[in-house]
Parts: sequence; C-alpha cells; structure tokens
Amino acid sequence: MTETAQNPPRVATPSGVALVEVRAVTKSFGPHEVLKRLSLEIASGEFLTLLGESGSGKTTLLRLIAGFEPPTSGEIWMSQIRLDTLPAHERPVNTVFQQYALFPHLNVRENVAYGLRVKNTPANEIPARVDQALGMVKMSEYAGSRPAKLSGGQQQRIALARALVNRPQLLLLDEPLSALDANLRKQMQSELKVLQREVGITFLFVTHDQEEAMALSDRVALLRNGALEQVGSPREMYMHPATAYAAQFIGQTNLLRASVVDGVATCGALRWPTSSANPATTFSLRPEAIELATNRSANSDSHDAVRFTAAIRQQIYSGSSELLEVDCGASQLVRIRVPACGPLAGQQNFSFNPADAIPVRDDPE
Repeated sequence: MTETAQNPPRVATPSGVALVEVRAVTKSFGPHEVLKRLSLEIASGEFLTLLGESGSGKTTLLRLIAGFEPPTSGEIWMSQIRLDTLPAHERPVNTVFQQYALFPHLNVRENVAYGLRVKNTPANEIPARVDQALGMVKMSEYAGSRPAKLSGGQQQRIALARALVNRPQLLLLDEPLSALDANLRKQMQSELKVLQREVGITFLFVTHDQEEAMALSDRVALLRNGALEQVGSPREMYMHPATAYAAQFIGQTNLLRASVVDGVATCGALRWPTSSANPATTFSLRPEAIELATNRSANSDSHDAVRFTAAIRQQIYSGSSELLEVDCGASQLVRIRVPACGPLAGQQNFSFNPADAIPVRDDPE
C-alpha cells in the first residue's frame, strides 16, 4: 500500500478554522466498504454540500456525523471534542430529513417546541425561542396551523425551524428539497441560502443534484465510491475539474483523449497547443467554451484560437441557447453550446481558446 493510501490527505477549509474534522473515517456494512478512510474539514459558518450519485457514501457520512451510525474506524471531531464517541442526543447537531416527519396532531408552534420540551428546556424560555425560530423562516403567521394545511414549501420551513430552535452548531440536511416540485425547489434553494447566511450556522447539505450543489454551496465535496473525488468552490469545480469523472458529473463536457507531441495535443481532427508533458492526456472542454467562428468574439478574433470545421448532426433549442452535436470527421462528435441563433445545417466553422481545454486525470485502465 502506498503512503498516500495509508495517510489520505486532509481536505482543509479555506479559512483553516475547522468546526468539524472527519479523520480517516471508514464505514463498512458487512463486507461492503461504504466509506474509505475519508478525511474532510468543514469550516464554521460554511455551507458545504456532499454531492454524489446513489451509493457514493454521502448520506452515510451525514449519518455518522449525526450519530445514527458509528464509524468502523477513524474519528470525527467538532470544536475540539471527539464527536463519534457521543450519543446522537448529546451532539450539538440537528438533522432535516427528506421526509419532514412533522407531527400531524400538533400545530406548527407545538411541532417547533417539541425538541425543546424533550431536552427539558425551562418552560419560560420556550415561547420566545419558538417565536424566534418561526421568525427566521418567515412562518410566524402559521403558528396555529396543522401541517396538513401547509404547502410542501411551508412544511420544509417548519422542519428547518424545528432544527434551528435547538441552536445547533451544525445543521445536517439530507436532500430536504427533493420532494418539492421544480419551481418551488428553485425558490427554496434561494431562501435556504439566504437563511444560512442570516443565522450563521454551518450547513452540511446532501444532494445528488449538481445544479443544486452549485447554486447553494460555498464548497462542494464530490464523493465517488466512498472516497473524495474533489473538493472546492462551485466555480473551481466547474472551471478546473481535477478528474474526468468530476468534469462529467458537474455539468456537460467534452472529454478529449489526446496524444501530446512537442507541446501539441491531437484528438482526431482537433489540434491545440498545451503545456501538458504527458504523452497521453485527457482534456475537459466545456460545450460553451466553443463558439461559432462567424461570431465576432474574443475566441474568433484571437490569433491563438483553435479553429475547426464540423457538420451539424443535431441541434437542441433551449431558449437562450442551443446545444449542438457536431461531427468533426471520422465520427468524432463534439457538443457545443451557443447563444440562440436559429437553425443551422451543413458544415460550420467553430473555434475555442486552448486555455479552455483543461487537463484532467482519467480513470486508470
């Protein structure tokens, strides 16, 4: 085993001040290893999203932090306190689940107050804390309503208030927006981000939706088969994916597996200058980085631009933009996203900036 495998790198927070430290955590269910010596730091006040496909380990990691499952090995620390040795009810952590689990026989105020009563909070403190939590999520006027009378978005706010009323240092959210319809989901994404900024609590958010992760997060931790594939800001993850998997999972891309000779990369009909020294390099080139050469743009005017001709095979209209699938020759297909321009056919000229072809690590054979 290599030194790297024995001591996986810890992914530090941008500020260097960590609220939560996950240290080489492994989780196995029988012979199946779900998390593989995963290390991660979460900063105080950060909105960090665990992103990944089904089975990647994101919900398992959240459950370990919450205390619903013990790690097989490794440690979890929070504010210099060993967290994984504490029972769930003693951790300064609250969880908002995909199913909000509101009590149907209690009104909104009683639902939010329930956790305080369970923790034997002094009775004279409870009304003010409930009012404060309902005010945070803008649901004060519904305090006397039953959950059945509320919309999905309103129920989601009540679930948040019930978690926030306990004043946790960390709020865990397990795909809490997935049950909402598309329009309400977009609205709640915006409200959730504003709420997190206002209350200043650290959010650890789980989703399989890359657009949701990009819209909400300060940083995204992409998991794959129980290990971290890449961690970074949404902009960094999109503009500079570290691996071919990350490039494909976060947005659309063209993966160009090129041969590199004397500083020139060649992939089918495409040739461009590169600083890569690897004779076999995979590049990620986003569809929107390629332009119609007839458009007078920075790319088409640049002497460094790579120009090529390709035949239109498919054109998909999506309002302000169009997704093109083009054949560069010898059945080499490339996807291109351009501003809405009307129907295109036949051979067209395109260009891209070589700097937009980002080298990425490919999967080992």
